[in-house]
Amino acid sequence: MKSFLYLLSLAFLLSSCGKKEEADVLVYNANVYTVNSKFETAEAFAVKGGKILAIGTSKDIQARYKAKEEINADGKAVYPGFIDAHAHFFGYGQSLQSADLRDTKSWEEVLERLVSFAKTHPDGWLIGGGWDQNDWQDKAFPNNEKLTSLFPTRPVFLNRVDGHAAVVNQKALDAAGIKGEQKLVGGDMLIENGKLTGVLIDNAVGLVEAKIPPPDAKLAEKILTDAQANCFAAGLTTIDDCGLGYEVVEFIEKLQNEQKLKMRLYVMLSDAEDNYNYLFKRGPIKTDRLNVRSFKVYADGALGSRGACLLHPYSDMPTKTGFLLSAKKHYEEVAQKIAANNFQMCTHAIGDSANRVMLNIYNKVLKGKNDKRWRIEHAQVVNNSDFNLFGKASIVPSVQPTHATSDMYWAAERLGPQRVKDAYAYKQLLKQNGWIPLGTDFPVEKISPLLTFYAATVREDAKGYPKGGFQMENALTPEEALRGMTIWAAKANFEENEKGSLEVGKLADFVILDNDILKSSPKNILKTKVLKTFLNGEKVYEAK
Repeated sequence: MKSFLYLLSLAFLLSSCGKKEEADVLVYNANVYTVNSKFETAEAFAVKGGKILAIGTSKDIQARYKAKEEINADGKAVYPGFIDAHAHFFGYGQSLQSADLRDTKSWEEVLERLVSFAKTHPDGWLIGGGWDQNDWQDKAFPNNEKLTSLFPTRPVFLNRVDGHAAVVNQKALDAAGIKGEQKLVGGDMLIENGKLTGVLIDNAVGLVEAKIPPPDAKLAEKILTDAQANCFAAGLTTIDDCGLGYEVVEFIEKLQNEQKLKMRLYVMLSDAEDNYNYLFKRGPIKTDRLNVRSFKVYADGALGSRGACLLHPYSDMPTKTGFLLSAKKHYEEVAQKIAANNFQMCTHAIGDSANRVMLNIYNKVLKGKNDKRWRIEHAQVVNNSDFNLFGKASIVPSVQPTHATSDMYWAAERLGPQRVKDAYAYKQLLKQNGWIPLGTDFPVEKISPLLTFYAATVREDAKGYPKGGFQMENALTPEEALRGMTIWAAKANFEENEKGSLEVGKLADFVILDNDILKSSPKNILKTKVLKTFLNGEKVYEAK
């Protein structure tokens, strides 16, 4: 009897050993970059309930698990879902509904595109964006005379690529009640022969922009879902949207609850009293797809439109130093208010003067090393004596590598040969805290994280200029760049324990590429395609 029971229990044990555990998704025969603390690679992983269940060799994972969906990656590279640490998701969606003026080579080409767009969009304000006079043969700002003659009865608003300048027609100026030049704090209206040219800089832009009717619910949903589709196709699974009103956040929340919007969003509310009152009263918003715990503040404008606030005049325009967009007292009060309510402060600072002002304010409020993760967005031009202020108060430099490769053609003209050496200094900034989040600032730049990786590591344009790379002493290694687009971007959002690497218990957000970008030649990085994107283990994009 004993021997019979022994054999029976042995048979049961053997049958139990052969039984596979259920999973939702299996990925095997892959080159998996886990981006864990040791930067280990693996061959396979199992997903259950939207999270990584197990990770290891293909043999081990296939022996232990079975799943409804099993993916043979055919040796392809698999990465954690890419995170864009600085973008404008809603703004990008809006740009998809307006005239695309990127890559135009002249003001005349801008007008041609606008006339063509207006034929298929005949109603309401005529909106466009993406022009950059630095790309034109005549690099001077345009004037609006021809724009007004082409559209005498319809208001036109055309945003510059950086969002810190716009050109508008007379009808738009009339709508905003602008009759002549107005002196503004942190803004400028360009004048030519005693007349307004229609070019508005920084705070002047808002005078007209405020008159543009907001999108209705139907259009707002299209704005968000169109942006989502393109971002999933680029391998992005989390986006930091830098500067929204609380009403847009509530609409995002509604669409996510209705499962119409799946993209994970880390939203910074704009620097406005209504937004502070709303979030301080409600408290941080946190679900697995929405995180709202920070505020976006603007210290200055952009280098391309000479609104960036510099310590010394622009090398190509000695009468200008740029300007802060608000009084210094405003930034001090905002910092104290955000700190008192235990939220994160994220400040746009481009020029070395703006960076110095904000770094000193941050240091005064934060009082040394901390885990508040207050951020300087862009940290584009930093005086050499101020870099240490980042590390001194654990301030996070949040940078966008494609800005370096977009601006490198003219940055030295604006800054001069010495000052430019302290610009786009990503390696020097990385050393401050030992980590650095990377983004794009789309739609200012293209949305592709692969371009971020290329710009961070190669620092050349698509044609290989400049040979050997732009200020290569500040290039990042491939490992640093990948961490910046995944785990370090998650850390900037206080989300490193739930995403940013492929580890057991973390969200199953991952992307499969047709090329291993960490071992690729520069030319092949640019040819790399996203094959599939997964969010929560659910396939949200597949290349056709």
